[in-house]
Amino acid sequence: MNVVRFISSRYLFSKKHVSLISILTGISIAGITIGTALLIVILSVFNGFFDVIRGFLLSFDPDIRIVMADEPAMNQYPDLLDVVRDHPDVSELTPFIEGSVMFASTEGRNEVVTARGVERGGYIRLKELENSVNRGVFDLSVQNNRPGVVISEALSNRFGIDPGDETALLSTVGMRRALTQFSAPRASRFQVRGSYSIQQILEGDVVYIDLVAAQRLFNMQNQVTGYDLKLTDTDKAPQVKRDLEELLGADYTVSSWYDLQKPLYDVMMVEKWGSYIILMIIIFVAALNIVGSLTMIVLQKRKDIGILISMGMSKKRVRQIFQAQGFRIGLIGCGIGGTAGILLALAQQQFGLVKLSSAFIISAYPVSINPWDILLILGVTMLLCVAASWYPSLRAAAVEPADAVRNE
Repeated sequence: MNVVRFISSRYLFSKKHVSLISILTGISIAGITIGTALLIVILSVFNGFFDVIRGFLLSFDPDIRIVMADEPAMNQYPDLLDVVRDHPDVSELTPFIEGSVMFASTEGRNEVVTARGVERGGYIRLKELENSVNRGVFDLSVQNNRPGVVISEALSNRFGIDPGDETALLSTVGMRRALTQFSAPRASRFQVRGSYSIQQILEGDVVYIDLVAAQRLFNMQNQVTGYDLKLTDTDKAPQVKRDLEELLGADYTVSSWYDLQKPLYDVMMVEKWGSYIILMIIIFVAALNIVGSLTMIVLQKRKDIGILISMGMSKKRVRQIFQAQGFRIGLIGCGIGGTAGILLALAQQQFGLVKLSSAFIISAYPVSINPWDILLILGVTMLLCVAASWYPSLRAAAVEPADAVRNE
């Protein structure tokens, strides 16, 4: 029988002469249980929101984007990008052109939007249509002397535009040329081929046109803004980014999906770990109660400790008795709280018990359980519990047998 384990169990779970010790021990276990469960649920909800937001943003953003570091455009087919295609984690590489344009209707209304030129052989299947009302392939090729454009449903409603109507796009390049050459701005006319509907997180409308039409619109002959990369696994983006930076050199800027929306993602991460720190205060307070309860046990069991030391028990093993009590309190709290937190998170994940406003993009709080978060929560909690037992264990080891017995 392990003497340290046996004595620590007796001291912790046997009936105390002073009821306050039992109360403080119960409060410690309850605090650790509640804090652990809350931390698991809250961090899982933050992970869920992060995954939802990332999923919607990745409908617009690529896994990796490559642009020139000091130039607004690059050649459409640079030889250097052949090394990018050869990367084992790159499944698709497509050029794009992006810029601000003036969107004008035939009624004279206009609005500044973002125009994005894509290369799909005249056809486009928008990724965001997976979540939209209108699904399918849009033809952006030239028909009846008019190239096609796909607009958002919100823009269509504001302007009262239907498929088949014509609209005009005027780029900033065209505006600049009109000002410098004192001539009327030349607008490119497009035919609306359809609209897409999606819950947008970021403000601003995006219209999609064919890459060749975009080159004419922005006066970029045989040039593109950059290249978008689709990876075999989105989570490999940081490693692929480092590989491509080494291959391409300083002339190119390589951005991952996180970099493209870094301020938003950073805010979400700050909120997550800020909540972690705040909720960890609950566990810290519970750990302080462990200090109090174990110190009172030391005072109550002073005679027993003195007898144990006089019988030959080393001071190290005396310290281990009370450190084992702190460990057991943490283990009980982490076990109950961890189980409760995981079960609550799974229940929310499966059944959507807590609903959100119908105006939001999802109906219930999203949940994503990250095993590393759970290990971090349980590990830090156990560390605090063991650390809380350090002072009482030193007090116990400092007991002098003769003084303890004589005082009793």
